Amino acid sequence: MARTILVTGAAGFIGAALSKRLLQQGDQVVGLDNLNDYYDVSLKQARLRQIEAVAQKGDWRFVEMALEDGDALMALFAAEKPTVVVNLAAQAGVRYSLENPAAYIQSNLVGFGHLLEGCRHHGTENLVYASSSSVYGGNRNLPFHEQQPVNHPVSLYAASKKANELMAHTYSHLYGLPATGLRFFTVYGPWGRPDMAPMLFAKAILAGNPIRVFNHGQMQRDFTYIEDIVEGVLRCCDKPATANPEFDPLAPDSATAAAPHRVFNIGNSQPTPLLRFIEVMEEALGCEAIKDFQPMQPGDVVATAANTSALEAWVGFKPSTPIETGVQCFADWYRSFYSV
Repeated sequence: MARTILVTGAAGFIGAALSKRLLQQGDQVVGLDNLNDYYDVSLKQARLRQIEAVAQKGDWRFVEMALEDGDALMALFAAEKPTVVVNLAAQAGVRYSLENPAAYIQSNLVGFGHLLEGCRHHGTENLVYASSSSVYGGNRNLPFHEQQPVNHPVSLYAASKKANELMAHTYSHLYGLPATGLRFFTVYGPWGRPDMAPMLFAKAILAGNPIRVFNHGQMQRDFTYIEDIVEGVLRCCDKPATANPEFDPLAPDSATAAAPHRVFNIGNSQPTPLLRFIEVMEEALGCEAIKDFQPMQPGDVVATAANTSALEAWVGFKPSTPIETGVQCFADWYRSFYSV
């Protein structure tokens, strides 16, 4: 039988790509998004049209709603009774959290709490939720693995994602809710977010404008292609978290628990210097970038790199798309979508 899957943030970059794949494999999808104007709403609406194009009659329902509206969310859970919930809704952006911290508290904390209550009271069998590589904060011990402490966030966004992991673990412990947190590493690809480097770079390069290169280019990111991210999420949808039977409370594993809660990195495991990423973007667009070197931004980190051995052992998958392939796909989409 087809599952009913609630995807929050369904008009977002990852949420839209995931919703399409779920529909293509025969699931029924309820998409939720508040369509806020943090970035261009017309891009979100275009993503929704892409989802509608692959949906069969009755398999797709979109609801414009904010997670902060607890009463409306509980009514939605009561009506739909989703088997699986994938939470991708959040106030995104590291730098914006310095300007508008209240948005992160409301969406990422209050909203996530409402979502957990919906799962608790309406029989959800599996919760998969977005965490972030930003939880590693000031840690410079690369590659990051899930057993490393994440007690030194350098942005409120990162702190909110770590809080989500703690909140989900608590619900797993108290109510037996299977929950899997996925720490995404720098997701990019077609239909990406306009506030992220690939979109900012492409727009500026094609217009002949300078691109801002922070920390004077001495940055490194584990760029992860969107389809790899979606594949990892799909596999976790198919395999709910279970308790670790070997969990030792005297030497606790921070990525598993005596409750059905697990946390995994999902990244390409191929950290790329920012200047190399720009070179690949130049090659894909056929234009040279004008680089404006700037100092490190508050709330940012110098480098990220994912150890994904735990995810591979759990679901038999690890991201592997080379940036040369992924950036070319992104560049082709960008030129087509924006007619440049």
